[in-house]
Formats: sequence, C-alpha cells, structure tokens
Amino acid sequence: MKVATRIVHAGRARKWAGYSVNVPVVRASTVVFDSMAEMKHAVRHRGEQVPYYGRRGTQTHFAFSDAVCALEGGAGCALYPSGAAAISGALLAFLKTGDHLLMVDAAYEPTRALCDKVLKPLGIETTYYDPLIGAGIAALIRPNTRVIYLESPCSLTMEVQDVPAICAVAQAHNIVTILDNTWASPILCQPFAMGVDVSIQAATKYICGHSDVMLGTASANAKHWPQLREHSYLLGYCASADDVYLAARGLRTLGVRLAQHERNTLQIVEWLAQRPEVEAILHPALPGHPGHDLFKRDFSGSNGLFSFVLKQGDLAAVTAFVEGMQHFKMGFSWGGYESLVLANLDVQALRSVTTWPYQGPLIRLHIGLEDPADLIADLAAAFDRMLAAR
Repeated sequence: MKVATRIVHAGRARKWAGYSVNVPVVRASTVVFDSMAEMKHAVRHRGEQVPYYGRRGTQTHFAFSDAVCALEGGAGCALYPSGAAAISGALLAFLKTGDHLLMVDAAYEPTRALCDKVLKPLGIETTYYDPLIGAGIAALIRPNTRVIYLESPCSLTMEVQDVPAICAVAQAHNIVTILDNTWASPILCQPFAMGVDVSIQAATKYICGHSDVMLGTASANAKHWPQLREHSYLLGYCASADDVYLAARGLRTLGVRLAQHERNTLQIVEWLAQRPEVEAILHPALPGHPGHDLFKRDFSGSNGLFSFVLKQGDLAAVTAFVEGMQHFKMGFSWGGYESLVLANLDVQALRSVTTWPYQGPLIRLHIGLEDPADLIADLAAAFDRMLAAR
C-alpha cells in the first residue's frame, strides 16, 4: 500500500476496532479474568498485545502502537505520556552506570539537560558530537559506548545527519542507535530502513496535530523491542487511553496536513529569502543547507518547521519582532495547525563542541495551516516593528 492508504488503514484491525470505523476508547486499570487458565495465559503473554493490566495497555493502545509501526517500520512501539518521557525511557532502557553515550551536539534542549542533570549523576558519561560527523563518529567510540543518539534534522538549527553512515559504524561495534525522528513524523523518512534501532516521536507534535495532547512513542526493531518494552514498563511509563485515541484520530490526517504545511512553508521561505534583514534560512530542503544532499536521499518531503538568522538585532529588536503578531503566537511546541514563533539570541549556549557560525539572533517558525498571504503580511509587519526598534 502507498503511504496515504496505510495512514487510513493502519491500526484498524477488526480485533481492535470491532465493527467501528475508529478503535473505541477502552479505559482500564484492572483487567478481570474468567478463569485461572485465562489469567495464566495473560501472565505468560503479558509482553504481547494481550490485556493483562491497564499499564500494559488496552485495545486503544495496542491499535495505535500497531499504526505507528505500520508507518514507521518498527517491530513494536511503546507509549509514553510525553515526547520527553519517550526520550528518557528509551535512553534508560539501554544505559546503566559506567556506560558511555554519544549525543548529538545540537539536540533538543531537554535532551541535553537530561544527559547533564540526570544521566551524569547516575554514572553515565555523555560525549557530545558534531551533527555533521557522519562515519567519523567511529573515532569517538570507547569500549563502554553503548548508545549513539541522533536527531535529524536537529532542533533549532536543522542540520541533517548522515544516519545510515552513523548506524553502520554503530552496528559494527554493537552499539544501539536511537533517533529522535519527530521532525519527519512517521511518514517523511523510514528510520529502520536506514539502520536505526529505536525511533522516537513526540506524538504531541504532528501525529496529534491539534496542540491538545501530550504523548510520546518509541519504536524498536525486532532485536531491541523486548528490552525497550520491558524497561519502559518497569519504569512505570504509560499513556491515557483518551490521549491515545486523539493521537490515532490525528494520525488519519497526517499526510494531508504535512503536505499543506510544506506548501505553505516553501512560499514563506521564498519570501524570506528576499528580505535584506535575513542572513540565512535554515531549512533542509534548500540547496546549500548543511546536509541537503542527505535530506534529498533520506526524506520524502518537509514540513512546517524551520529557522532563519537575522543579520543583526538585539533583545529590543527581537522583542519587537515577536510581540504584536496577529497570526504567529509565541510558544515552545510545534506541529499543530497553528503558526508559532520562537526567538533565540544565543544558539551557542546550547552546544559545547561545535561553533555556531552566525552572530545574529535566530528565529524559529512553525508554519501552520493559515493562508500564506496572511502569514507573510504578519511577518512583514514584524520586520517593520523590528527596524523601528533599532
């Protein structure tokens, strides 16, 4: 099946949905049994999609996990109450005291904080690496390196990593690779085909798509799924059936939403490229962007999230830019139907081994589903405010 068809049909097996179009919301803490034999069967197969206890999941959870695997390609999918929980759950499933982690230097800020503030006190050492290192990561591997963590494109700065090259090195050294695949959603790239062992989604973003749910997923290949599944369960991670239902509903429109996000965004990128105040546009689909050739090789499309760098601008100028927007709202998330703006005046503070090449402030935009003409007018007014504030 083509991806658009799989989006519609994934996770809607009769055993989960019955005779409904959508899988019902099944809320449960306790699962009851009619016999000792039935209970023993559930205990024996508790790691599988068999009702056992609410934290293991209900039909609602099993159906959504199946849908994510059908789209992303994993052998199994664990659910978490947020994307950040999926990140911590996946890392803690494969790391212990004395282990070494290789973490991309341009990672999502809470991921870096987790390494420095939680993993370090547990005796897990982190080395940050250049996102563009590719196969050169082999030089950083130690005897106790257990995980290589990737994020592609990277948060804020959008570098595209050579995921297949890094995974090939990891496989040669029996190291687990974990990829934050949220930017691509489950449909714009296929992480397991590139050699990734575990793929993470902040389902809060494009999967849910309506800015009203917190949810995370971590899918794994057949080799690593049992360990990820069991460790996540033992750490107590679970997700609300109501939230999972909303994620499954959002999933059905993922393809058409992403296509519109991409169309809107490319129009706005073209307009921004003509603005004299803009130093650089950080969008992986643009020629000249770091990793653009890798993007063309590994991704089937783009979305609504990108950044651009201003040639100059202090706090007052940037404040004038982001305040007073009519359609863009200030917010830390993205992936919903609405447009968002976020400013960062010191990107270098978020990395430790690579040098940020620009002096001006960075503006991250998420382009929503509004008419691009209205969004362009909003940005034009923002530039006027910024110039007046200088």
